[in-house]
Amino acid sequence: MSDLLRRYGYGLSGLFILVTAFWLLMLVVLPDLFLFENSFRPYIPAVEVGGPNDFYSFNNYLSFTSSPIHIQVFALTILYSSIVTLVCFILSYPLAYYLAKVCNPRNVGTLFLVILIPLWVSEILRCFALFILLSFKGPLNMSLIGLGIIHDPIRWMTAYNSVMIGLVYVYILFMLFPIYNAIQSLDSNQIEAAQDLGAPWWRTHWRVIMPHSKPGIASGCVMVFMLSASSLFVPSLLASTTSRWFTEIIQQWMFESQDWNTGAAYAFLLLLLCILFVSMMMRAFKVSLADIAK
Repeated sequence: MSDLLRRYGYGLSGLFILVTAFWLLMLVVLPDLFLFENSFRPYIPAVEVGGPNDFYSFNNYLSFTSSPIHIQVFALTILYSSIVTLVCFILSYPLAYYLAKVCNPRNVGTLFLVILIPLWVSEILRCFALFILLSFKGPLNMSLIGLGIIHDPIRWMTAYNSVMIGLVYVYILFMLFPIYNAIQSLDSNQIEAAQDLGAPWWRTHWRVIMPHSKPGIASGCVMVFMLSASSLFVPSLLASTTSRWFTEIIQQWMFESQDWNTGAAYAFLLLLLCILFVSMMMRAFKVSLADIAK
């Protein structure tokens, strides 16, 4: 706070604080509290709101436990979101290390520009482009056939395959940047010291680089998992006939059934799971919330 006042003065600092407080209170806290309160109330006609039939209960939450299909979709959403998080980490860690410690600093800016170009396009347009690319007779299959790699087109959009491909494509940068920032802050002399002492490359990463990068890895895992589990556009556009995402069920409750009460209960179940995942990641990597927020 003192640094903010010293840098911007009392007037501008007060404006910053006021805008931030307004955003948190009016656009985040109050709407969530409204949904949370409604998740315990029954879905009744508007004329009965406030009447004897309008009472608080756990019926909306219990409706989830009484639906085996919704429980299965919920479990599959968590499973495949975890797989997407793992795949993003496997792909991002080597690239982050290369950009931070191997690549010529003069070329890092150009490479980051190339990596950031997809973010200039909205998520829904990227999903439409990926839908065309992964279609049965799309550019990907035709290119593979033309190169002689395959003889028959591959059905990419089966089960949850296309959903996971889309989630990795859309959210991988949220894993890359925190890991890159963490590795970049590591003193290169520590890596050279480990190599001089005879440590193989895998032990250097396991004992020196990855322990230092734990806050970045935890932050990336948290963001990718939460974004994947709460994604709506990617599963809606790239899902097959045999795959459903939990957010699609929430959307159906709220907008198709117009049952905001049950939809709010389902949404808070997903929120509780995300909070549990964050807690597990913090415990697994032995980092604090302040470390993840860096």
